[in-house]
Amino acid sequence: MNTSRSAFCHRLGTALGILACGCLAATHASAQFGGFSMPSLPSVPSSSSKSSDGCPKGKSKSEGSAVLGGLIGQGLGRAAGSAGVSSYFPISEVAGTLTNAIACKLDPAEQKQAANATIEATRGEAGDTAPPPVGASSSWTSETRENVSGTSTVVARNDNDQAGLQCITVSDVIIVNGEETTANKRMCRRPGQARYALMA
Repeated sequence: MNTSRSAFCHRLGTALGILACGCLAATHASAQFGGFSMPSLPSVPSSSSKSSDGCPKGKSKSEGSAVLGGLIGQGLGRAAGSAGVSSYFPISEVAGTLTNAIACKLDPAEQKQAANATIEATRGEAGDTAPPPVGASSSWTSETRENVSGTSTVVARNDNDQAGLQCITVSDVIIVNGEETTANKRMCRRPGQARYALMA
């Protein structure tokens, strides 16, 4: 009985030693990399790959794997963000204004700034009901990150769309840490309406 108790104590001591080494390593990594914090439970869609527009997408997963993947993804996202590489999810508030190709490269506050620039560029000269002139433009600079800016410019206009809509083409250009991304989007509205919305 003494040998089994001795073996158990030895295994327990070994396990505690490994756990202590792990904690010590985490403390050193925390000091080296600016600290680790327990991330909040994510509410992001479960995804493991990116679509052609750069946004994360994938097949559906169980809630447990979505939460675990989200926690791991948040940790990796923080590390990637501090290294200047990021991918965001488009927020619902800008769904009718920004394309995913642009929204996925901007944090939520920047997405709102970019959407506001589009709204400003698409506003007509004689009030909201007049169509904007080709060349109308609005720029923004990020309030949350350095080296992030963008511009929305009306590049084409079709006031007599076959469906009776007023349509324009808006070119969004963003620059994130020196990397330029351009996306053209078709936006339409019914005559008399104030705002344009993205069209498929």
